[in-house]
Amino acid sequence: MSNNYAKIVRDNLDKLFENLSPDLADAMSARQSDGVFLFEAFGENCEIRSDGIFLGNVRQTGVIGILISLFALNTTLEACRVEPLKAFKDLPNSMPYASAFVTHTQQILIPHVEAIQASTGQIIAALNGCEAPSHVGGDFSFMVYPLPKIALCYIFYEADEDFPASVTCLYSNNAPSFLPIDALADVGEYTSKKILAITKEFSGKKYPCSSYRS
Repeated sequence: MSNNYAKIVRDNLDKLFENLSPDLADAMSARQSDGVFLFEAFGENCEIRSDGIFLGNVRQTGVIGILISLFALNTTLEACRVEPLKAFKDLPNSMPYASAFVTHTQQILIPHVEAIQASTGQIIAALNGCEAPSHVGGDFSFMVYPLPKIALCYIFYEADEDFPASVTCLYSNNAPSFLPIDALADVGEYTSKKILAITKEFSGKKYPCSSYRS
């Protein structure tokens, strides 16, 4: 499977650089230097080059590489429009992915709500985030940008005597302008994994997470 993922990344890069748009840097909110596009993705420095996609110094040949390459292929000059925020299930053509989104993006965070709250400042700093709009509610919430122009708003409710803990993840209003719907679902999943990785780092607890090593 990893070889298949690497081929998809390679094919996407070939398509991107064969017909390179002069507006690509602006469309990705990136800096361009000698044919290299630089921006932040999933909390790390990202480089898109004709020979590969790198987070830090690590070549991305897995799902993260696919997501970044799809972002480069699909993004437009349209600015990110955050509100009104949208639930994933309300995005066009999301039904086939809605159940997996709930499981892999929202429910994986529920056992760790307390630790995530303690790490909110670090999560916001790492993922170019900010406070969520005050009207979204929840016991606490924040917004993060795993990719330029795509904002995710996480809303957390702590457990009490009447209700268990819960987590909701909403998307910026025009996120589908920059990625296909299946890729948007994966962005949610890998952002949640990154949140758990940051929480682990600052709490010393062990949570399942993605290392982005490939």
